[in-house]
Parts: sequence; structure tokens; C-alpha cells
Amino acid sequence: MLWLRHLQPRQPSNHQVAIAALSSQHLGVITIANAIFGSNPGISAEVLTKAFQVDKKIVEYLQAKF
Repeated sequence: MLWLRHLQPRQPSNHQVAIAALSSQHLGVITIANAIFGSNPGISAEVLTKAFQVDKKIVEYLQAKF
């Protein structure tokens, strides 16, 4: 059994978010980006902009990659 431990120091004045996923069927393959930015039908850029609190151009750029 393999256990991985990741530590990230957090600055008290900054808000930080981490998204982590594990796949037991395909070890090492994480498809969250495909599910979020490449879904069909797609998730609207407005929803993703609010969810990730980034500019709409960034969301559209990422969606174009998928």
C-alpha cells in the first residue's frame, strides 16, 4: 500500500484552494480538468468564472484547450 503525503504552507493573509483526486482504476490519471472544462454539454463560462473567481477570458482559454 502506498501513502502519499503533501504539505503546503499556507499564508494566513491569503485564501487558497486545493483540488485533489485519486483514481484507483487508472493510477496516475486525473481527469478533473476534462470533466470541468471539456464536458459535453459544457459548463457555462459564467458559472466557472464565479466558481473559480477568475476572469472569463481565463475560463474560455482553458475550455478551448479541451
